[in-house]
Amino acid sequence: MTLEMINASAQAETNSLVAKLWNYCTVLRDDGLSTIDYVEQLSYLLFLKIADEQYQNDLSDEPKRVVPENLDWASLVAKKGDELERHYRHVLIELAKHPHTNLGTIFAKAQNKITDPAKLQKLAVDLIGKQEWAAAGVDIKGDAYEGLLAKGAEDVKTGAGQYFTPRALIDAMVAVTQPKPDDTILDPACGTGGFLIAAHAYIAREHRGRMTKAQQDRLSSGAIRGVELVPGTARLAAMNMILHGVGTSDGPSLIDVRDALAKQPTGDERVSLVLANPPFGKKSSITVYGTDGRLDKEDISYDRTDFRSTTTNKQLNFVQHIMSVLRVDGRAAVVLPDNVLFEGGAGEAIRRRLLKEFDVHTLLRLPTGIFYAGGVKANVLFFDKKNPRTDGKPWTSKLWVYDFRAGEHFTLKTRPLRRRHLDDFVEMYLPGKPHGERVETERFKAFTIDELLKRDKVNLDITWLKDPALDDGDRLLPPAVIAREIVDDLQAALDEFAAIADALGEAGADESTVGELTEQ
Repeated sequence: MTLEMINASAQAETNSLVAKLWNYCTVLRDDGLSTIDYVEQLSYLLFLKIADEQYQNDLSDEPKRVVPENLDWASLVAKKGDELERHYRHVLIELAKHPHTNLGTIFAKAQNKITDPAKLQKLAVDLIGKQEWAAAGVDIKGDAYEGLLAKGAEDVKTGAGQYFTPRALIDAMVAVTQPKPDDTILDPACGTGGFLIAAHAYIAREHRGRMTKAQQDRLSSGAIRGVELVPGTARLAAMNMILHGVGTSDGPSLIDVRDALAKQPTGDERVSLVLANPPFGKKSSITVYGTDGRLDKEDISYDRTDFRSTTTNKQLNFVQHIMSVLRVDGRAAVVLPDNVLFEGGAGEAIRRRLLKEFDVHTLLRLPTGIFYAGGVKANVLFFDKKNPRTDGKPWTSKLWVYDFRAGEHFTLKTRPLRRRHLDDFVEMYLPGKPHGERVETERFKAFTIDELLKRDKVNLDITWLKDPALDDGDRLLPPAVIAREIVDDLQAALDEFAAIADALGEAGADESTVGELTEQ
């Protein structure tokens, strides 16, 4: 059997599994469950089933039990009717009492939302119970679970799409940063864990047969980790990673459930690679103290002496956090909205510091229509951390900008982003080779540090290409694409107005705040 046939067979099995699980989700929707609610319940039951299979397949003299006997899969499926529902609620409550483990992360604040005992029994016994999950390859069960997460991201009512980055973009970012077995990898806003899983898969694929046992062990015990603010999303990330072979059911949690911005990283928390798509928007209810002497007051305090610029802009604070959490010679690839590239005040100060203290070498301008959150115009910024220079010169010498936005139009349904659409960028990036060997093309241009510093407010929102569809009547976009872009633009404008209105309300609409918001 050829490799293509094997891949096709695995894909068919994955699709069949997704379809089977998804069909039952539609049944539970009638009971008021959202897709993400369903995937959460699925995660609890999957964990119990896989832990049971691992215990049953353990041929050692003393098999290791991950879940206590009176709370395990066997104890659950032995019950029926109301007794099943009551025991399921008891299991969820008790298994949440295991902090700092995958068990505790997955069951943290867990609640049973399947109140119909008959439907709970069907999901547990007929759908999950009849599948041998431990026997399925990680690609099949992992991709099936990720397929459900992707479907959940389409549920605009729950806002789940904000935690989901297109897999094609993730894979391209991983391909050019080339994670290695000795890397320590972090996503400080990991959502459902897409970057972490892709980095692990890249290392396993590219270094297969050449990793030591110690390297393999460290990849599953903390070398690849994430931080996630929302417990419900953290549980999805933890389950997603386990199903993809990252970490173990009874091992330490690789997802830290907290606000990544609330704590200054210590020396042993610094990493060699950051891959991230921080949440967009203005974080409400925070007070940020910076070393510039300014105070942006709201409710929750971020006392970060490593933040040299004071701002309540969430993305700018994530940029400062990533600058701090990287070790010397570490590298980062971060998805950022356009405003981070041109915003004045703290934005300009942070960009100047980035260009001086880091090698900011590549910017990928992304097209619209690739994110589940409407109206997002974003980029990927790639930069490396360097030792302080003694000559006072900036570490950045050239910023290479790849314009993937002009002339490119995607929608989630009719023309979704695929990995092949980013092949040219990956090729032009020259992964693993000196940046001096890069060659300019129509879409790929280099801008010197002198050119960047001369731009108003060090604006890195650089464009030179025009959209052909705007100049050529014969190349007009399909009506569906035009309509989608109009909706996205209107949504982005509404979000901006909402953020300004919220900020004005919180600050009492004083004149200084109005001035700051007007400038932004």
